[in-house]
Formats: sequence, structure tokens, C-alpha cells
Amino acid sequence: MNAFEVLGLPRDATEEQVRHAYHTRVKACHPDQFIDGQEQQRAQEQLIQLNLAYEEALRHTAGAQRGAAMNVLSPEEAKKLALRLMAQQRYESALLQLSHVEQRDDEWYYIHGRLLMNMRQYSTAHQSFREAVRMRPENRDYRQGALDAAVAIKKHQKWRYRVADWAGNIFHRAHRRGLR
Repeated sequence: MNAFEVLGLPRDATEEQVRHAYHTRVKACHPDQFIDGQEQQRAQEQLIQLNLAYEEALRHTAGAQRGAAMNVLSPEEAKKLALRLMAQQRYESALLQLSHVEQRDDEWYYIHGRLLMNMRQYSTAHQSFREAVRMRPENRDYRQGALDAAVAIKKHQKWRYRVADWAGNIFHRAHRRGLR
């Protein structure tokens, strides 16, 4: 699916239409609205897809000033910025920076996998690490990332970990509400 399809828009949508569709869809699938851990997981994955689609659609809208500014960063600069944001635990912002890179190399996939691991998107992280390994099979860090993701997938399929994740998500939401 392309970005406009994810947002439910035609390819000739305006920047304003893209923003409106994005905000409408984000409200409908925000993970904080769900109590069930699996529903939160699906909502988080949807939210990531919406964020990526939103940025992509903005880049392609005719005359979008924001789109021109996004393409200013080189792939190396985008990866460095993503690593800096990841160190600040701003995972979604880091993921958005990586989405601006068109030529994705092994390092891109490795950073992408690390971000997704931090966001508990283990299955998608595993795919990214595997792609990094495919591109550079001799790299031990890439192989370790793929192994860690595979172990996390297995571990979180067990009932007790799903309950722990669910409880952790409730605590996280309550903590975030207390900060507002």
C-alpha cells in the first residue's frame, strides 16, 4: 500500500487533506485507547504505519514546503539524527527520520531494527535485522540483533509475558496521564 492508500486519500490530495486524514486516523487507532495488550500492539503497529504514510504523503503533496525541507538530510545525516533521537528515547521521531532515507543500506536496517526493538515491535525488528544480515552476513552485531528479536518474539508469545506487558502498558499510560 502506498502512503495515500494508508491515509484513504487520492494521490492528488492537498497537504491540508493529508493532515486532516492523518489526525482523524490517529485518533481512531491510538494505543492509549485500548486496554488489551494485543489490541494495543496492533494499534501501535497501525500508528507507526500512519506516521510513515503521513510523512511520505507530505513529501509528495504538490508544493509542500515541508517536503522540500525533509529531503535536505543525507542518508548518513538521517541515520546519525535517528541514533541521537534513539539515545533520547524519542523512538517515533527517530523512526520518522529514518523513513526519509530512500537508499537503505545494511546500517539503515540495523538502526531500524534497534528502534523497533525499543518500541517492542519484535517481529518487524526481526525482519529489519534479517535484511541487514542478508546485506552483510559477516556482521556479528546484525546477527545478534536478529537473534535477540527472535528470542523476544518467542518470549512475548508466552502468556505470563503478555500479562506483564499489559500491566506495564497500563502503568505507562497512568504515568503519562499524571505528567499532563
